Amino acid sequence: MNYKKSILILLVVAMASAFTGKIVKGYKVGDVIEDFKLKNIDDKMVSLSDYKKAKGFIIIFTCNMCPYSVANEDRIIALDKKYKKLGFPVIAINPNDPAASKGDGFNDMKVRASEKGFTFPYLFDEGQKVYPKFGASKTPHVYIVSKKSMKVEYIGAIDNNSRDEGAVTKKYVETVVDELLAGKKPSVTETRAIGCSIKVVR
Repeated sequence: MNYKKSILILLVVAMASAFTGKIVKGYKVGDVIEDFKLKNIDDKMVSLSDYKKAKGFIIIFTCNMCPYSVANEDRIIALDKKYKKLGFPVIAINPNDPAASKGDGFNDMKVRASEKGFTFPYLFDEGQKVYPKFGASKTPHVYIVSKKSMKVEYIGAIDNNSRDEGAVTKKYVETVVDELLAGKKPSVTETRAIGCSIKVVR
């Protein structure tokens, strides 16, 4: 009897943990976001309000150490080069606590950005105050936001193959931004972000 009770208790706890893990607080598509101010790798503070001529933003939570983020670095650079001049710059944010993820410290970010030639701001979410507001849970995790309304238009992945760029058949971010630039509503508003969990000290 005690054995059966123990098994039942473990099962209930496991189910509760799994259920809790699915609950992600934060912005949803259609929500208005708050502006933020974070330190860039050039040691200057950056906020969305600095971009006076922007039509919107491709906000990407990413980092140095996650293999999924590394596999997407060239894609992120390409997105910024293509869309920054059209009014949708990339804003990259490292949400990881460096105490929990060695290699994701602010100085490490500077080194990585220099090595890869990042063309976009790479901001440090010091104290992890911004990513919970968005509800980001992975690196990379994308939020496309319209500047005029500051509303979230899309949440999810860059495309449909985080590991292998050569196998991509659907480019979610490009599709959404192209549609917004054409004055259309996005045909896709949410996909599953594939990547590493954001690292926190527990």
